[in-house]
Amino acid sequence: MAMDIDENDTQSLLGTRDEEYPVLERQPSYYNPLKTFTLAKGNQKHYQQQYGDMYFMRLAKIKPTVEALAHEEWKEFEVAGEKVRRVDRVLDVRQGELSWVAGTVYMDMPLKPNILDDISKDHWISAPPPREKYLSPTGEDQIMLEDESGRLRLVGTPLQLTMLVTGCIVAVMGTENANGDFDVVDLKVPDLPHQPQRWERDDASAAISNGTGSKKRKSDSGPTRPEGGKIAIVSGLGISSDQGDTLTLDLLMEYLLGEACAPSEQSSVSKISRLIIAGNSISEGTLLATREDEKKASKKYGYDSTAYNPAPTARLDDFLATLLPSMPITLLPGETDPANVSLPQQPIHTAMFPRSRNYSAQPGSVEPGWFDSVTNPWEGDVDGWRILANCGQPIDDVFKYVEGDERLEMMEQLLRWRCGAPTAPDTLWCYPFQEKDPFVVEECPHVFFVGNQPSYDTTVIEGPAAQTVRLICVPKFRETGEIVLLDTDTLEPEIVKFHVYEGQQS
Repeated sequence: MAMDIDENDTQSLLGTRDEEYPVLERQPSYYNPLKTFTLAKGNQKHYQQQYGDMYFMRLAKIKPTVEALAHEEWKEFEVAGEKVRRVDRVLDVRQGELSWVAGTVYMDMPLKPNILDDISKDHWISAPPPREKYLSPTGEDQIMLEDESGRLRLVGTPLQLTMLVTGCIVAVMGTENANGDFDVVDLKVPDLPHQPQRWERDDASAAISNGTGSKKRKSDSGPTRPEGGKIAIVSGLGISSDQGDTLTLDLLMEYLLGEACAPSEQSSVSKISRLIIAGNSISEGTLLATREDEKKASKKYGYDSTAYNPAPTARLDDFLATLLPSMPITLLPGETDPANVSLPQQPIHTAMFPRSRNYSAQPGSVEPGWFDSVTNPWEGDVDGWRILANCGQPIDDVFKYVEGDERLEMMEQLLRWRCGAPTAPDTLWCYPFQEKDPFVVEECPHVFFVGNQPSYDTTVIEGPAAQTVRLICVPKFRETGEIVLLDTDTLEPEIVKFHVYEGQQS
C-alpha cells in the first residue's frame, strides 16, 4: 500500500540542507608544570644515604621562619615580671626559666610500625595487620621536640588542642618542670608561605608588580587570558580486569567528550580545558605468590599470566586514548598504580600506554605534551593558578597520628606546617634526599587537592598575608562515581555524579 508524503513533512523530519549547527570548541588549557618532585635518573639516584639528614634539612629550612614568627609574637611576653627568653637548642632549656625554642616534633608512639615488622615479613612470618591508628588507648604516647642537640619531652594543655605529627617544625614557649619535661604555654607553626600572583610565571609584568598578598589580578599589560574554563579532577578510577566495572567509566568518558549530554549541557562540557587524574587508576593487585608457589610454577619465556594481568592497564590506555584527541590529560600515579612505592612517586612510564603515548612529549622536550604523566606529589600552574596535589598517601598517614577524621583540617595543617609529607620518612616511605627536601612548601598554592579520599569535601583557608587557598578532597570514583569540576575564574568546585541504575531492590 503506497502512502503520499508531503514535501513539507519530509523537510521537518530531515531538516533543511542549509541548516547550520553550532560548532563547539574545547576551552584551551594554559599549562605550566613544575619539576619539583622529579628525581635524578640512572646512576645519579642513590639509596645509601641516611634518612636522618632529611629532618635536619627540613629543620634548617623552616626553623628561621618559625623563629621569626615566635619572636614577633613573644618578644614582650612576661609572667610575674619575668620576660621570656629564646634558647638556641632544646638541651639549653633550664628548669624554672621561662623560655622558647624551635625544633622538630617527634611522636613517640608504641603502636607505630617498627623494623621488626619488616624483618618478620622477610622471613615469611605472618606480620600483624596494619593499624588504622597509631594512637595508644592507654595514653602511652609522648610528644618530643628535637634538634641536632637532643630531645625534650613536651607536656601541657596546648598540645591537646593542636594537631601535631612527626616531622612538623614548631616553636614552643614554656618552662621545664621538676620532672625534666617542658610544660608548654603557647605554640607557633610556620603558617602559609608567600603566595605567587596568578599568571606570575607566565607574565613578567605581574611578577614585577607582585606584592605579599594573593590578589587575583591580571596584569594590565599582559596578554588576554581565557575566562570561564573548568578543570576536571578525578581519582580512584580503580580499573580492574572485571568486564562489569566499565559502564560508569564509559559514562564518564562520554560525558567528557560531550556525547552523553544534551546540547545545552555540551556547551558547559566544552569549557572543561583539562582532566587531572589523581592516582589509583588501576585497582589494587593480588598478593604475590609464595616461594612454594614459585617452585611449583614452571619456567617459561615472557611473563607469567598468573602473576601479571595486562587487561587493567590496556583499559586505562583505551580510556586515555579516547579522550586525548579532545582534551589534554595530566596523570598522577597512586598507591595501586604501576610506579615506585616510595614518595615522590615518579611518572608512570609511557611504555605502559602504547596508544596514549603518541600524545606525550618527545624525549628531551622542554614543553609538556598533550598527555603528561607526572609525579606524585605534583605541583604546577594550570590557567595561571598554582596547584599542589597528591594522591592521598600523606593525608592517610597523618590520619593515623591524630584523633578523628577531619581530612580538610589535616590538609590545612600540611600547608601551615609548610611540609607536604611531614611523616616521611618516619612512617611514610620516601627517597632519602640529601641536598634539598622537596616536601617543604616554599610557595603557597591557590588550590590544594588530595585524591582517593573517603568523600568529597572542600573549604577555603586564609593566611596572615591575605593568602587564600581552596582545599578539595577528591573522592574515589570507583566507589562514589563523582568527579570534581573546578571553575578557573572563581575557584569554586562542583560535583558531577555518575550512577548506573541497577533496577529495583527486592
